[in-house]
Amino acid sequence: MLLWINWNKLCHKEFIIRGIIFNIQQFSIHDGPGIRTVVFFKGCPLRCRWCSNPESQSHPIQILWDGTKCSRCRRCAGLCPQGAVRYEEAAGPSPMPGEGRIRINHGLCTACGICVEACPGGALSPAGRYYSVEEVLEQCQKDRVFYEESGGGVTLSGGEVLAQPDFAEALLTALGDAGIHRAIETSGVAPPAVFNRIIARTDLILFDLKHHDPDRHRDGTGVPQDLILTNFRAAGASGRPLLPRIPVIPGYNDRPADAAAFGELLGSLGVREVELLPFHQFGQNKYAMLGLDYGLAEIKALHPEDLKPYKTILENQGVRVLLS
Repeated sequence: MLLWINWNKLCHKEFIIRGIIFNIQQFSIHDGPGIRTVVFFKGCPLRCRWCSNPESQSHPIQILWDGTKCSRCRRCAGLCPQGAVRYEEAAGPSPMPGEGRIRINHGLCTACGICVEACPGGALSPAGRYYSVEEVLEQCQKDRVFYEESGGGVTLSGGEVLAQPDFAEALLTALGDAGIHRAIETSGVAPPAVFNRIIARTDLILFDLKHHDPDRHRDGTGVPQDLILTNFRAAGASGRPLLPRIPVIPGYNDRPADAAAFGELLGSLGVREVELLPFHQFGQNKYAMLGLDYGLAEIKALHPEDLKPYKTILENQGVRVLLS
């Protein structure tokens, strides 16, 4: 059974709704029409093996370690009041001096920031911070002229937007009141009541579909597919613009048979348009910064031209295909 936590219920301070955001990216052209600002929410119920934002998965703020900036002075380990930071010697029979790394126990870490402030090389940095709706809106308003000239707006991404529904709803409402186009990028994992509440304040729904087969979906993401398809159908019935997106992952859903099965699934749901997202390795270094293993490190990235046969199969089934 999928455990659902409304993280915003744990983030109230003086009745001000605040969200945990780990990035606000300006001038994006890949997450909706026009030039957009993408607001990345922290926290996600999925554990996709190819995730390019591993820092988005855990709800709490985390500390990242960049080994290329670290002098191995170990000051951070000595200062941490929780004992969450330690120095780990490099493995091997005769490691060279300075080849070790900093390990952070994220279960013990309270993200107090003492280690970040003390680091002389800037090797430690927080992934995520609390924002009010007003703070995010202020950042987005700075790019209003670009939205107006390009037909753009703001996209809420993640992580998973639906994991912070109160903050997402308040932010979407504020953006709408300001006349800014609103999109969300979602995996659809949330109770239907939450999902419907959020899409009611959305101008475009970018809906990720990871796999067509329920067993393979659970294997690749760690969550079942039933709830996702329920919410996908609700999105289609809502009358709001809906664009499903398929991240094409080598060895997972990249076979011609997968393209054909996706075409059948989309047809059964009454959808005639999809965007294909080629697998990339842009987030690989973040796994090392979090002290996590990354199982797809040796997988070659895909490019739009690699997906042309996949695209052709879908088009032969009456599905219009966009290539990102």
